[in-house]
Amino acid sequence: MSSQSHKIGLSPKNRTGEIELTEQFSAQMAQLCMSDHCSDVTFLVEGQKLPAHRVILAARSEYFRALLYGGLSESNQAEIALKIPLEAFKVLLQYIYSGRMSLTKMKEETVLDTLGLANEYGFTELEVAVSEHLRQILSLDNICAILDAARLYNLEALTNVCHTFMDRNAAEILTHESFKYLSKESLEEILRRDSFFAPEVQIFVAVNEWCKNNNNVDIESVVSYVRLPLMNLDQLLKVVRPSGILSPEKLLDAIEEQTTSKSLEYRGALWLEENVASMKFNSRTIQGEWRSALLDGHIIPESYDMEKGYTRHTITDANDSGIIVELGTISIINHIKILLWDHDTRSYSYFIEVSVNQKQWDRVIDYSSYHCRSWQFLYFPAKAIKYIKLVGTHNTVNKVFHVVALEAYYTANIPKLVNGFVAPTHNVATVEMSAVVMEGVSRTRNALLNGDYSNYDWDSGYTCHQLGSGVILIRLGQPYYIGSFRLLLWDCDERTYGFYIETSTNQKDWEMVVDKRNEPARSWQSFQFTPRAVVFIKVVGTHNTANEIFHVVHFECPSQDINFFNQPKKLVETEEHVAEKMEKV
Repeated sequence: MSSQSHKIGLSPKNRTGEIELTEQFSAQMAQLCMSDHCSDVTFLVEGQKLPAHRVILAARSEYFRALLYGGLSESNQAEIALKIPLEAFKVLLQYIYSGRMSLTKMKEETVLDTLGLANEYGFTELEVAVSEHLRQILSLDNICAILDAARLYNLEALTNVCHTFMDRNAAEILTHESFKYLSKESLEEILRRDSFFAPEVQIFVAVNEWCKNNNNVDIESVVSYVRLPLMNLDQLLKVVRPSGILSPEKLLDAIEEQTTSKSLEYRGALWLEENVASMKFNSRTIQGEWRSALLDGHIIPESYDMEKGYTRHTITDANDSGIIVELGTISIINHIKILLWDHDTRSYSYFIEVSVNQKQWDRVIDYSSYHCRSWQFLYFPAKAIKYIKLVGTHNTVNKVFHVVALEAYYTANIPKLVNGFVAPTHNVATVEMSAVVMEGVSRTRNALLNGDYSNYDWDSGYTCHQLGSGVILIRLGQPYYIGSFRLLLWDCDERTYGFYIETSTNQKDWEMVVDKRNEPARSWQSFQFTPRAVVFIKVVGTHNTANEIFHVVHFECPSQDINFFNQPKKLVETEEHVAEKMEKV
C-alpha cells in the first residue's frame, strides 16, 4: 500500500481516501493549449491560426459555450476569425487550459488587452485579479491608459483607485506625455473632480496641449471644465487669451465671476481619513494666544491643565476675536474634531467658519446658542478649505475660550445630518462622546454613562435621586438630533417606578418627551418621540413601589434596542401634543 501511495504522490493526509492531483492535472491540461492534438476548432487572430478544443472552452466560459454550441453560425465552423489582440488571446487560452497566468512577465499593453478579453468573455475572477495587479503597478507612465481601460470595462473599484492616484499626483500627470492620449471622457471626468488639485493655470496649459493632440473632438466642451475664475488676471490675459481657444466673452465672464462671486468652485487636496490640520501637512495656527499647543497632537488629559496645553482667545460681544488655523495647502474637508478644555464642568459655545482666502468666510458650524464640552465631532458638506476660524461665544465660567486640539479630515463615514445637527445611530450618551451626568447621586461618577449595565446590586452600579427633590440630569457633549431613548431601571427585585423625561438645548426651555408617571415601569424601557435637537436630558422619578428613591442603572441616547425599532411604535405624546388635541376637540 505504501509503495503504491508513493507512486501516485499521496501525502500522509491523503491516506484517508482524499486524492489531490491538481498540479499534475493543470500541467497535463496546459499541454493541450494551442496543440493540434484532438483539436476541433481553429481561431484565426491577426493572421495566425490557433487550434483549440470546443469542449474545454465551453466548460470554462459561458461566452464560448454560446459561441461554439449555441446554434450560432460559428457552431458549425471549423475556423473562426476573431478581431482581438493576438498576444492577449494567447495568454487567455493558456489561462483557460491551465488556470494560471503570470502577469508580472507580461507587457503592460498585453495586461490591459487581457483585462479587456476577461471582461468581454465573462472571466470575472480573472478580471478582478488583473484589476488588482494593475492597482499595484500604477505609475505616471501607465495611469492614463489604465484609467481609460477601467472606465471602458466599468470597473468601478479600479477607476476609483486611478482617480485617487491622479488626485495625489495631479501636477506631475498634467505634464506627462501620456496625458495627451487620455480619452475625452476620462479627461472630462477628472476635470470635474474638486480633488484633482493643481494650479488652475497648469490645468489649462495641459488641456490646451491635449486639445492640440485631439483636434477631432469638441474642444469647447473639454475646456468648459477648466475653472477659469480660479486664475488671476495676469494668467487669464497672458496665458489663456493668447491660446485663442476661448472667446473674449468667456474671458470677461471669468473675470466678472472672479471679482463678484462670494463662492468660487475651488479645488483642493483630498486625503481620506487623514488629519490635515497637523504639522505633518505643514499646517499652523496663525491667530490666538499660545498657538503652538493647538496642533501639537498632545491630547491626553495629563498634557494640559489650568496653565498650559491649550490655545485661547478672549470672548467679546462682537465676536471679533478667534483662533485661526492655516492648512498647509487647500484641502477638501467635511469633518472637524475639536477638544475643548474639560478639566471641570464648564461648557462653551462657539461657531466655526472656513475660507480659502480669508476674505469670504463660510460658517459651517454654529453652536453659538448651545452648551458644548470636551470633544466635539462636527460634520458638514465637503468644502475646499485653506483657513479654519474658531470663535468662542460663551464660557459658563469666564470670558475666555480654550481649545486643546483641532483636527480636520475628509471622511467617507458621514453620519446623517438634520438642520446641521448629527442624527446619530450609535449611543452618544457616553463618556467617550463627551457626555456627563450633571445631577444625580452615584458611588461612581458617570456610572449611568459608562456602558456597564451588568454589574449592579443593592449598593452600587446605579444613579439615583430622592423622590420629590432632585433629578438626574445628563448633558451631551454637543447638540444632537435625537428621537429615542433607552434606560435600565434598577430591577434586583419586583419594584416598579413612575417617571418622566424632559429635554432642552439651553437648560431653560424644557419639553417633556416621555411620560410614565401613571404607568408602572420596570427594568428596560425604550421610547420614541418626535426628533429634536437635544443637549440636556432630565430624568425625573415620581414613584417607587418600594421606597422614596428613584434608581437608573444605564441610559442610552438614542436607544440601541434593535428589536424595539423593528416593531411599529407610536410617538410618545407630550403634554403639548395632548393640549393641541384637546383644543381641536
